[in-house]
Amino acid sequence: MAGNLQLTPEGKLKHFLTIEGLDKSLLTEILDMAESFAGMSDQQVKKVPILRGKTIVNLFFENSTRTRTTFELAAKRLSADVLSINIATSATSKGESLLDTIRNLEAMFVDMFVVRHALSGAAHFIAQQAAPHIGVINAGDGQHAHPTQAMLDMFTIRRIKKDFAPLKVAIIGDILHSRVARSEIIALNTLGAAEVRVIAPKTLLPAYVETLGVKVFHDLKNGLNDVDVVMMLRLQKERMSSALLPSESEYFKCFGLTGDKLKYAKPDAIVMHPGPINRGVEIDSKVADGPQSVILQQVSNGIAVRMAVMAMVMHPHGVSV
Repeated sequence: MAGNLQLTPEGKLKHFLTIEGLDKSLLTEILDMAESFAGMSDQQVKKVPILRGKTIVNLFFENSTRTRTTFELAAKRLSADVLSINIATSATSKGESLLDTIRNLEAMFVDMFVVRHALSGAAHFIAQQAAPHIGVINAGDGQHAHPTQAMLDMFTIRRIKKDFAPLKVAIIGDILHSRVARSEIIALNTLGAAEVRVIAPKTLLPAYVETLGVKVFHDLKNGLNDVDVVMMLRLQKERMSSALLPSESEYFKCFGLTGDKLKYAKPDAIVMHPGPINRGVEIDSKVADGPQSVILQQVSNGIAVRMAVMAMVMHPHGVSV
């Protein structure tokens, strides 16, 4: 349903809610558009007038540093006016409903909502309810989707590895609670990666995970064998309703990425992590800060990718950069 909701009748982006339902050509268009913005960070004037006169509202019902900041920077570099609502001090904290919040912001003539919410489907709900001229971008909803994180990771992979077709990619850790992992798996399969693996204890995998188009491993060394991309995930303890692991030290011993374990991957394998990192739990500091890590490149690339998505949603018939 979201796949239809987020597209115009011509197949262009109206909203960006999930990777699901988007085809390879549209994902490639996002990556190509992001490439055209990637060099702006090195320019003296880091702005283009593509969204001049537009007002974008960041509605973050969950805490975030990287995602909110890169969305705000991306909007400002497109020359949009940006409002970042502090939900903790907003009328929502006094009992106002989500729909009433949306209606009041619409009355202020805004053009786009960037939404992060703990409940799966929140961005989809807002897109269904919002006025027709308003675009909605999902900045992470519950355990469902985080499409811009997936696309900035695809962008990072493509810039380094050039072609998805020969790649073996391993996603490691808390797959069960990770909206990033779900979006990554769909994106990698849509873009034609040769093999997508998930590596985790059974307690951190969703039921029937194989139906997502992945190979499942419960041993880190076996799973890392000969892969090109190593994607680590954060343990989302705040979403765990029961004890799913013996201890963090035991988890690190079995599934934490160290230099010795990384040697099972290809010598030129890259190491990624969507953050925030729990050093010594998911990944050793020597690996996180080591020569194969592209974690900070992911952060930088997030600006270009979010610029691309916002520009395409606001101008579905084309953007001249």
